[in-house]
Amino acid sequence: MRNDTNPATMDPLEFARLVKRTPAHELRAMMHSDRRAAVLDELFTRMPGVFRADRAGSINAVIHWVIGDRPDGGVDTYELVIADGRCELSPAPQREPKLTLALGAVDFLNLVTGNAHAVALVMRGKLKTKGDLALTAKFPNLFDIPKP
Repeated sequence: MRNDTNPATMDPLEFARLVKRTPAHELRAMMHSDRRAAVLDELFTRMPGVFRADRAGSINAVIHWVIGDRPDGGVDTYELVIADGRCELSPAPQREPKLTLALGAVDFLNLVTGNAHAVALVMRGKLKTKGDLALTAKFPNLFDIPKP
């Protein structure tokens, strides 16, 4: 992966294909670099745009994504709010989540680009979920994920 790779300038499918063909160690290096925040911010900013309101029904929930493997050992937390058929990225995680999804940075990249399946990540212990089990099962289907 080139040092100037920027998902903000890439089509989602193009970025998904790039993630698919990039070795895990290179993805890990990118997510340990000063580009981490920009990559995560861009991917989360795009989530409301690929939200499938037609599949959400009457879901009203706060979801926290906890992305680990930060270079300092910490995590980055993002909050999505699904309500009234809409999905919005909260500027800061402030509400009590109905569902928390926690995973490493490379697994997150693979999941949101369609290069990994949520159930497989859960079964391998790579994706930890806490909260509403029914929402956990529905969550992957609420977004149009690229098919690389």
